[in-house]
Amino acid sequence: MPPSSQQDAVAPPPWYALQPDEVLERVQSSPEGLTSTEAARRLQAHGRNELPAPRRQHPVMRFLSQFNNALIYFMVSAAVIAFFLDHAVDSAVIFAVVLINAIVGYIQEGKAEQALEAIRNMMVPQVTVLRDGHRRHLEVGELVPGDVIVLEAGDSVPADARLLRARQLSCEEAILTGESVPSQKQEQAVAEDADLGDRHCMLYSGTIVAAGQGRAVVVETGSATEIGRISSMISKVETLETPLLQQINHFGRLFTWFALSLALGLLAFARLVHDYDWIDAFMVVVAISVGLVPEGLPAVITITLAIGVQRMARRNAIIRRLPAVETLGATSVICSDKTGTLTRNEMTVRRMVAGKAHYLVEGTGYVPEGEIKPQDDAPDQGWEDLVRAGLLCNDAKLEAQSGQWHTLGDPMEGALVALAMKAGKDVAQERDAWRRLDEIPFDSKHKFMATLHHHEGHGTWIFVKGAPESVLEKCGHPDQEYWMERISEAAQQGERVLGFAAKRCEDGKQHLEFNDVGDGLEFLGIMGFIDPPREEVLDAIASCRSAGVKVKMITGDHAATAQAIAKQLHLADEPGVMTGAELDKVPDEELSAVLANTSVFARTTPEHKLRIVKALQQQGEVVAMTGDGVNDAPSLKQADVGIAMGRKGTEAAKQASEMVLADDNFATIVAAVHAGRTVYDNVRKVIAWTLPTNGGEALAVVIALLLGMSLPMTPAQILWINMVLTVTLGLVLAFEPAEPDVMERPPRPRNAALLSPFLLWRVGFVSVLFTIGVFVIFEYAMQRELGEEVARTMVVNTLVVLEIFYLFNVRYLNAKSFSWRGLVGTPILLVALAVVIVAQLAFTYTAPLHALFASAPIDWRDGLVIILIGIVFMLVLEFEKMLMRKRGKTNVLAES
Repeated sequence: MPPSSQQDAVAPPPWYALQPDEVLERVQSSPEGLTSTEAARRLQAHGRNELPAPRRQHPVMRFLSQFNNALIYFMVSAAVIAFFLDHAVDSAVIFAVVLINAIVGYIQEGKAEQALEAIRNMMVPQVTVLRDGHRRHLEVGELVPGDVIVLEAGDSVPADARLLRARQLSCEEAILTGESVPSQKQEQAVAEDADLGDRHCMLYSGTIVAAGQGRAVVVETGSATEIGRISSMISKVETLETPLLQQINHFGRLFTWFALSLALGLLAFARLVHDYDWIDAFMVVVAISVGLVPEGLPAVITITLAIGVQRMARRNAIIRRLPAVETLGATSVICSDKTGTLTRNEMTVRRMVAGKAHYLVEGTGYVPEGEIKPQDDAPDQGWEDLVRAGLLCNDAKLEAQSGQWHTLGDPMEGALVALAMKAGKDVAQERDAWRRLDEIPFDSKHKFMATLHHHEGHGTWIFVKGAPESVLEKCGHPDQEYWMERISEAAQQGERVLGFAAKRCEDGKQHLEFNDVGDGLEFLGIMGFIDPPREEVLDAIASCRSAGVKVKMITGDHAATAQAIAKQLHLADEPGVMTGAELDKVPDEELSAVLANTSVFARTTPEHKLRIVKALQQQGEVVAMTGDGVNDAPSLKQADVGIAMGRKGTEAAKQASEMVLADDNFATIVAAVHAGRTVYDNVRKVIAWTLPTNGGEALAVVIALLLGMSLPMTPAQILWINMVLTVTLGLVLAFEPAEPDVMERPPRPRNAALLSPFLLWRVGFVSVLFTIGVFVIFEYAMQRELGEEVARTMVVNTLVVLEIFYLFNVRYLNAKSFSWRGLVGTPILLVALAVVIVAQLAFTYTAPLHALFASAPIDWRDGLVIILIGIVFMLVLEFEKMLMRKRGKTNVLAES
C-alpha cells in the first residue's frame, strides 16, 4: 500500500497499531530510509511538509488602509474644501501628496512582507534524515512519507512518525493532549482504540523531544498530520505597533485636533477682525492645515525602522518581532549563555592523562591538525587505547565543507573524532574494524555512554565514557586520590573532563545491559576539553562595558569553568560567581544586592534564569536574554528581548524569542544593540528635522494673518516643499550611520520621551529661525518690487535651502558639523541633494510648474542672497550647539 497523501480523503491507517515492519512495508520504505530519487518523486506526489500558506490581505485593501490615519483625514478635508472653493490646483496638489504618501506606505508594506518571508526562509527548521543510507540535514519542508528521521532531546518533531527505535525517549505533547508530563515512548504497537495520549509508539508533528534518542519513519506530512487535521491555526501576518509608532500615532491625533482648533480660530479671526471673504479665509485655513501637518513623517519613521531591521539582518540578527528594534537600543543588561555564544562551541581536547603520563594536544576546533605532546618523562601508558575508546564510544562524524570542518553530533564527541585523526587514525577504517553491536546512550541520570564492539583480532569489548566520577565508580580500584587531583587540575583551567574505561567480554555477546557496566571496568584515563572564547567577543564585551550595558553569564556549566571563561573575556574586573544551589538560598529581598555583585551564574536551571530576569526587570533594567533549549522559553518570553540561537536553538526557543542569532554569536547581540541605538537616534533626527519645517510654515502663515499681510506661500507651494523634502532629504536620515559615541553613552531609560527637552527647544528655536528667514526674504523681494509670485518663489527656495543646511546640522547633534565627514555627507545624501536641486530649478524656471504652483523665475543674484541666509542660519545653529556643549550637554540624543 503506498503512503497516504495529504490530499487523500480516506482516513489513514492506525499506524500506532501496526508493528514497525508492517509500517515500513506500507509506506514502502526500509530502516535505511529512502533513496534521493524516490524521495524526490514522493515530494512531487505529496507536496511539501507544510501547512497551507496564510491568506494575505488583498492588494487593493492594503492600499486603501494607507489612508486610515487621522493626519490623512485632515489633509483630505482641506483638499475637499479647496476644491469646492474653485482652487482646483491647490486641491489637486494636496490630493497628489496624500496619494504619494499612500504609495510610499504601500510599497514599504510590500517590502516588509517580502522581508518577513525572507526571514522565514532564513529560519527554516532542519531535521536529520537517512537518505541513501547516510545521515543528511534537510529542511523540514522536504520530508516525505517513508523518510527515516533521527531525533534527540530538544528537537521539534517535524512530521507524524512511527517509532522504529527508542532509547529513554519522552516527548512533550501538551499542545495535542493537554498533559503537562512528558509522554514516555517505546517501539511496541498499541491497541487500535488507544487514545491519542496513549499512542506511545507515535511521534506527532509540533511536539518536542524532552529526553532520549529515537529513530522513526514518517507516515504523514503537512496538513495530513494530526496537528494539521485538528488545528484551525492559520499563519497570519502580524500587525505589530511598536511603542514608538504608538507615540507617533498619539502625537498625530493630538496634532490633528490642535491644527483643527487653530484653523477654526484663525478662520473666525480672518472673518471677524480682517473682514476676509469666505473664500480667502478658507484658503488661509487650508494653508495652515497643510503647513502644520507632517504628512510624510509616519512613512519616513516606518522606513527608518525597516532599514534598521535590514541592517540587523545583514549582521546575522534576525528580528522576528518589530518592537525588538526599539527595545534593543534601550537594553541595559544582557544575560547570555556561555557555550557557543560567548565561546566557539567547537570543543577541543586540550589535555590527556593516561596512567601517570600527561599530554597536551595542539590545535583548535574540529580541524584535525595538531600534535600530541608528552609533558613529562613518564613512559607511554596507553594513550592510544584512550584515543580509541573516545573514537568508538562516539556517534559523531566530522565533515569538511567549503574548507570548514563541522561536526554531525555532539561537540565533545566531534572533538574526540578530531583527536583520533590527529593521532593518525583512519576513522572509517577503525570503526569498520571495531563493529558496533549495541549501545547505552548517554543520559543525565546515569551520566555515561557505553558501546559494545567486536574486533576480529581483539575480540569483544565494552567502551565507556562519561562523567569521570561516575566512570571511576565502575572500575576496579584505581588510585582515586590521584585521579581526583588530575580531574581538579583540569577543571580549574576551565576544562570539561571526561573519563574513559574499557572491559573485555566473552565473544558472542550481542546486547549491552546496565549490569554489564556496573563493575569490572579498566580505567583508561581522562581528557580535558576546552571551548575557547570567540575572539570577537572580547571586543564586544569591552564595547558593552563602555556603553553601560552589563553582561551576565548564565550557564549550566561548572562554576570553575564558567569563571575561567569570564576572566578571559574580562566580563568584570573581578567576576563574582554563584551557583544555582547558592541562588536558591538567597531570599528575594536580598537578590538585588546579589545581582549587582555577581557576573556569573553557574549550574543553573531554567527556573533560576526566570528568577534572575524578573529580579533585574524589577530594578528597572531592560533585559536581553539568550536561550536555546525548550525549557528556556519562559525566560525568553519574560525578557524584554528574547534571543534564540539560530543554529543550536530548538524550535521552541525560536518561537518564544523576538530575535534569532543566525550565527549564535554574542558579538552579534552587541551589534544589534548598536543598530538599535542607531535606529532610535535616526528616528529622533527625522523628527527634529521634519517638525521645524512644518512649524516655520505654519508660524509664517499665522503671523501674516495676524498682521494682515499677504500670505508668503500658497497652500500648493507649502505642499511642494513638504513633498520634495520628505521623499528626498527626509529619507536620507533613515540611512545615517551611527553617531561616533553611540556605544559610549549609557542606555536610554525604558520610558524615555520621544522629544527630549533639548529636541523640544530645538524644534521651537529652528521654527522661529525659519519664520524669520521667510519674512526677511519676502520683505526683501517686495521692497524691490519683484512681485508676489517672485517673492513667494524666493520664500520656497529659502525654506528648501534652510532645510538643506539644517540637515547637515542635525546629522551630528552631538558634535560640530564643520568637518570633512560632516560637509561631504554620505553617498545617498549627495544623491538626494542633487534631486532636490534639480526639482527646485524646475520649480523656479520651467513653465509647466509655473502654471501649477504660481512660481516665477528669480535672478541669480537673488539666489546668492538665499544661500547667504542659509549660511547665516547654519552658523547660528552651530553657535547654539557650541553653547550647549559648554553647558555640559554633550549627549543630547541620550537625553530623556
